This record gives sequence, C-alpha cells and structure tokens, in this order.
Amino acid sequence: DAGVPIVGDDIKSQVGATITHRVLARLFEDRGVRLDRTYQLNVGGNMDFMNMLQRSRLESKKISKTRAVTSVVPHDMDAHNVHIGPSDYVAWLDDRKFAFVRLEGTTFGDVPLNLEYKLEVWDSPNSAGIVIDAVRAAKIALDRHLAGPVLAPSSYFMKSPAVQHEDGEARQLVEEFIKGDVEGDERQLDADVAAAKAAGKDVWRA
Repeated sequence: DAGVPIVGDDIKSQVGATITHRVLARLFEDRGVRLDRTYQLNVGGNMDFMNMLQRSRLESKKISKTRAVTSVVPHDMDAHNVHIGPSDYVAWLDDRKFAFVRLEGTTFGDVPLNLEYKLEVWDSPNSAGIVIDAVRAAKIALDRHLAGPVLAPSSYFMKSPAVQHEDGEARQLVEEFIKGDVEGDERQLDADVAAAKAAGKDVWRA
C-alpha cells in the first residue's frame, strides 16, 4: 500500500549455516541420498542471540530457517525429523557464531549415510555484504516503481522469500532482474508467483 519494494525476510549470510545446510541437503537429494533427519544448532554471543532468549522472538526465526532448508528437499519431512534454529546465547563469544549441523540420510541398499560439520563465523560482517546488495536491489526496484515483494532478490538474499528458488536459479534471476528482464511491473510479479505455484515451488504470497 505504501508503494515501496520489499526484499525480505531474514537475511542469508554470505557463507552461513543456512546456505551451507541448503547446499548439502540439495546435494544429498541430487546424489540419490534421501534426507531423513537433520538438525542445525546455533550459538552466539551478540545481541541477536540475546534477544532470542525470549521464546516469542525465537519462533519466527525457527520458521524461516526451517523453511529455507526444507524448501530444497523434494519430499515432505516430518517436523519431528527437522530441528533448525538458534539454540543458546554465550556472552563471551561476542559476535562469533558457531553452527553445529547434522544430516542423516539413506543411500543405495538402504544403507545409512550421515554428515556432521561445524561452522564458525563472525556474524555481523558475514551479513554486511548481503545487506548492501539487498539495498542496491531495492533501489533498482524503487527506480522502476515496483511495490511489494521483489521476488528474485528476495529469493537469493533472504531465508523466507515470497517464492523459494534453488540458489543457482535465484542467482540467475537476480542477474536478469538487474538487467531488467524480470519483474517489470506488478502484473509480471503476479505472473511469476502463479508460475512458481504451478511448478510446485514453496510460495508464501497468497
């Protein structure tokens, strides 16, 4: 209603827990390994983690992180088998963030295949460049008089966009958006949403 573009929500870091988790979940499926269960436990010492000690603030973060990962898995995963979200606040970590991730799958012959990794990053700088790119995309959209969700940049830069795309596809859509080949007006945006729904993509926009 305000006539402004929206790029959101919940930013993907440059190389963070969510993007690496997405890549590995997709790799399992691309290589014929069915992803059965997964968790992602994050701990950090900055104000973001302190705020999420309040459970009401934590819930939306868990939803966005979970959708970001499960959206790249072609089969439904029971909520019991997926746990993704901030876990605790450790003051002396300061702006550092540790992510502990485990994926459990089934490969050829019903043989289990499990993968664990730990990621350590400085949280704020890890998001700064993405924020700058998101602002640039919003300015392009504003100059083109676009309002509401800007689908291509949102899908590439954010965990909970209106339409989820695989990361490689999302990057290509951003390049096309910059050149002016996609999302020329509100009608085109609606058409993109309809096409995504028809393709079975995870779509939030009604």
